[in-house]
Amino acid sequence: MGLLAAIGRVFISFLAATGRLAVFAGISVSHIVRPPFYPRLLLRQIIEIGYYSLPVVGLTAVFTGMVLALQSYTGFARFNAESAVATVVVLSITRELAPVLAGLMVAGRIGAAMAAEIGTMRVTEQIDALSTLSTNPYKYLVAPRLLAGFVMLPCCVLVADIIGVFGGYLISVHKLGFNPSVYIKNTWQFLEVMDVLSGLVKAAVFGFLIALMGCYHGYYSKGGAQGVGSATTNAVVSASILILAFNYLITEAFFAQ
Repeated sequence: MGLLAAIGRVFISFLAATGRLAVFAGISVSHIVRPPFYPRLLLRQIIEIGYYSLPVVGLTAVFTGMVLALQSYTGFARFNAESAVATVVVLSITRELAPVLAGLMVAGRIGAAMAAEIGTMRVTEQIDALSTLSTNPYKYLVAPRLLAGFVMLPCCVLVADIIGVFGGYLISVHKLGFNPSVYIKNTWQFLEVMDVLSGLVKAAVFGFLIALMGCYHGYYSKGGAQGVGSATTNAVVSASILILAFNYLITEAFFAQ
């Protein structure tokens, strides 16, 4: 009975946390579409999430494209199918690698920063001070971050698509000896709008999840500096897990036969 009780407590705690997260997300989304709005806060988050994340996203994409070209060429050379390298690079980057890797990198950078900032405000009672001043914390702290994450991560992923494909092009042409015009032709010939669109949809969902988990764990943090550290860790881990889980679900929705 002790084992069953322990399992039951864990399950009930999981359901309670899931319900609290769902309520938090619902309230936050409702405040995105209701006035008053804070355009300066939104612009600040857009710059923080989008512009400042471009260097790490770009570096991740270019090296991923390079490695993917090398690995694809090594594998396809065994079957005399080297001409498929361009197709594999562009489809892998646009469908999977750019949104997932960009999401994970931004989760480590932005999710942790959001949880730390809001968590510090919680333990220092700044959020309570906002409520005292008749400023809704959801609208002032959470809604701009959710909207900025939803909008800006697809922009970062679109840049990552271009840079990743360019990285594969550089390796294929200058190291593996591909003809530049033939490589570009194969890239455009097999790339479809749905390939890019699916990656951008994933990026929008991932951006929302990253901001949601960062704000949620920071908002409910407690216990001083140690609690803020735990909230930061939990925000990054939970956002990364949700990115991988929703990546499968969205891929299933777009490409399942």
